[in-house]
Amino acid sequence: MRSLVQPGSQAEMVGRLFLAVIVVIALPALPFGTYLIYPFVILTTWFHEMGHGLTAVLFGQDFERLVIYANGSGVAESLVANDASRLTHAAIAAGGPLAPSLAGAVLIVASAHARIWRPALWLTAGAIVLSVAIYVRSTVGVIVLPLVAALLGLIAWRAPAGFVRFTLQFLGVLGAMSMLRDFDYLFTERTVIAGRAMLSDTGQIEAALGLPHWVWAGLILGVSAVMVAASLRYALDERRLRAAPGRLPRNVVRFRRPPR
Repeated sequence: MRSLVQPGSQAEMVGRLFLAVIVVIALPALPFGTYLIYPFVILTTWFHEMGHGLTAVLFGQDFERLVIYANGSGVAESLVANDASRLTHAAIAAGGPLAPSLAGAVLIVASAHARIWRPALWLTAGAIVLSVAIYVRSTVGVIVLPLVAALLGLIAWRAPAGFVRFTLQFLGVLGAMSMLRDFDYLFTERTVIAGRAMLSDTGQIEAALGLPHWVWAGLILGVSAVMVAASLRYALDERRLRAAPGRLPRNVVRFRRPPR
């Protein structure tokens, strides 16, 4: 039976991304689905907290440690200089909620290029392992994150190319959709993590720059949506897909007709 969808076409890319969305949404509803999705919930927390920590490093501050709790919440602890500007404080606070969408957008873009499917997974796995060695200081993080890295490494090493691409798309969609999971948190000024009351990320931005926290929440959601939309537009661009040469099976020989 002839396939109605041409391999490498826009329709195929849309179908694969849509399947990734369905898996992300439906997996928790399946029997034992909560347990299956749990390592990837921890992964999105890792995206978030690493966003805080790496933004601190980018602004010349010290990223000290990352703690992830069993309920999926987490804290990135950075040593910020007393004379650090308000912009520095605000940027560190914003780096967390923006990081999962940024990571998701990068992975979606990577899924559009066959030559970097496996390197992208290896790089993600390596970044996880390196962060655990340097920054992660909690039992949940030390146990779960290396297991996720090992799974990604195994997929990059042994899985068929199509499954490697789907894994990138799944992780990209997971990161992109985390902004919806964090919707209530973004619009909350104060929160409680591990029994400690503290300002939320948007509450910290409000304290640093003024304007209500919900304004910053809306801005973060808007920037996240733009990043994800841009990555989808790139990955699904029909002109780029049409220009990409299809790879013929190994047993097919291509002949070129000489010019007249």
